[in-house]
Order: sequence, then structure tokens, then C-alpha cells
Amino acid sequence: MPKNPISSNQPASFEEAMAELEQLVAQMEAGDLPLEASVAAYKRGSELVKFCSGQLDKVASQVKVLEGDMLKPFPGDTTDEADE
Repeated sequence: MPKNPISSNQPASFEEAMAELEQLVAQMEAGDLPLEASVAAYKRGSELVKFCSGQLDKVASQVKVLEGDMLKPFPGDTTDEADE
């Protein structure tokens, strides 16, 4: 029986994690995976989503630090969209 092709390693980058996640989703949507592999793919996908979310949170924190008091809402965010 072949080994499970689902990786359990930490991705090297956000982009690598997203690429792997896209591949897993495509495999699952195609319906080509047996039940056990589908469960493993779902578990790995959950890990990748958590990793990506953590990376995005880190970047958001870095942007806040870099911009400091310069963070202000966009002018269009406070106006009524019904006027358009």
C-alpha cells in the first residue's frame, strides 16, 4: 500500500502553504481520494489554514507598527454607498 502523500511538515512560507492548500482542495473536489486520504487531506488543510492565518496576523501587526498613528480609514469607508 502506498504511503500517504499528505505532508505534515511546516510550510516554508505563506505562498508555499497556499499552493499546497489549493492542491489539496483540488484533489478533494475531484473526488479522487479514498476516505482515509480525504480525512488526512482535510486535517492537513486545517493546519495550513491556521498557519496562513497566523502569518497574516503577524504581517498585520507589523504593518500597524510600521504605520503607527498613520492608520486612518479610507475616505470612502465612512460615506453612504447609496449615493453611488
